[in-house]
Amino acid sequence: MSTDPSNPNPQTKQERNERLFYKLLIDHVEELLPIVYTPTVGEACQKFGNIFRRPHGLYITLKDKGRVRDILRNWAEPNVQVIVVTDGERILGLGDLGCQGMGIPIGKLALYTALGGIRPSSTLPITIDVGTNNQTLLDNPFYIGLRHKRVGGQAYDELLAEFMLACKKTYGEKVLVQFEDFANHNAFRLLAKYSSSYLVFNDDIQGTAAVALAGLLAALPLTGGTLADHEFLFVGAGEAGTGIAELITIEIARQGKIKVEEARTKIYLADSKGLVTKSRINTLETFKKPFAHDMPEITKLVDVIKKLKPTAMIGTTGKGGQFTQAVLEEISSYQEKPIVFALSNPTSQSECTAEEAYKFTKGKCIFASGSPFPPVTYEGKTYTIGQSNNAYIFPGLGLGCVISGAIRVHDDMFLAAAESLANEISQDHLDKKQLFPAFSEIREISAHIGAATAAKAYELGLATKLPKPSDLLSYAKSCMYSPVYRQYR
Repeated sequence: MSTDPSNPNPQTKQERNERLFYKLLIDHVEELLPIVYTPTVGEACQKFGNIFRRPHGLYITLKDKGRVRDILRNWAEPNVQVIVVTDGERILGLGDLGCQGMGIPIGKLALYTALGGIRPSSTLPITIDVGTNNQTLLDNPFYIGLRHKRVGGQAYDELLAEFMLACKKTYGEKVLVQFEDFANHNAFRLLAKYSSSYLVFNDDIQGTAAVALAGLLAALPLTGGTLADHEFLFVGAGEAGTGIAELITIEIARQGKIKVEEARTKIYLADSKGLVTKSRINTLETFKKPFAHDMPEITKLVDVIKKLKPTAMIGTTGKGGQFTQAVLEEISSYQEKPIVFALSNPTSQSECTAEEAYKFTKGKCIFASGSPFPPVTYEGKTYTIGQSNNAYIFPGLGLGCVISGAIRVHDDMFLAAAESLANEISQDHLDKKQLFPAFSEIREISAHIGAATAAKAYELGLATKLPKPSDLLSYAKSCMYSPVYRQYR
């Protein structure tokens, strides 16, 4: 940001020199990623109204109903290819931040450009403002959104329907719309409603699932066997947990050539009330019901582990400290290589730290986290912590959709992306129990994921850019935006 004291409205580097901003971000991605995105973006959203200087993206409110397409037409760039939209109701693990959730679409699209090579002029961050239930924000004189309680029901659905139709009419059927940080009660139903007729996906459900699946596939050389040989316990049964569980189910069924229902017997969920069981079926949300097992109700996590003896424990609670010493000691008491993923972010909401995981499992665990942690040394051996970050997946997936002209996002495209990411793990990574590659190579990784995603789109008949390029990887690389200055004589 400019520090000129004579300027009362300073500009950020992204505003003053966009090309230089992305050049800096690409060249120093490992250092700057935690600043551009999690965990810093969470703090930025919390303080968004207080630090607000000038708008980025578009704000669509309930008051704009009936003229949403007019608002989209006001955007200066006519050739939008990727939209990230939020309604701000569930920002990371921070809850309802209302209109201040705009920091998430802005940050995500910066990564689409820096990591996935999507041209910045073809990206559009959008916030749907229907109010907020956060009283602290409503009382804050600097809050920039509508000052009333959050509106749902028919009015909400009609605004979202108008928005989706306006996106297609304004930018065409091939514009990619990414849903971001919608609350559980809206996220699943909106994805189900629009995924069959729009090019849309939910990163909290599907992106998180793909990157977690990639980590599990990368761990198999360390644990031995296949996914079907493991018993999975998800601690946290919201968008992320059930999204990962469903994608693992599909992959187990595909690998073993078995029915999805049979594959689900390997997966258990635990929510705030304990183990998800059939005895609770009448009170369970729809997205949890497929994973309800015929078992006695168990409320304490340690007791759940003692009963099930899972080989992999995946935390998506959004609440820090859930993987206590007792929990970690128990899961490592009956196996030599327990898989422990603490995926919640920001860092303060992680189920455990990397140091705690290795200390309390006596160095046994195969660990990954959703937030960045420094390397951990335990009994003389240093472990590099792999971060299960959605930024590995969504930029490459978006690139694949753009270069293929995809008209829908299919589950198999996420499987292809996960397998492509897992293939980036070498023996050197495994020697350090590192399940995800360094971000320094993320542009190359995104190109491979983009090519794999595009290949799957062509295979499924969802691609419209014909003829299909003979070398999709080279084509993907050639399409990636690079922030260099043109040479003039």
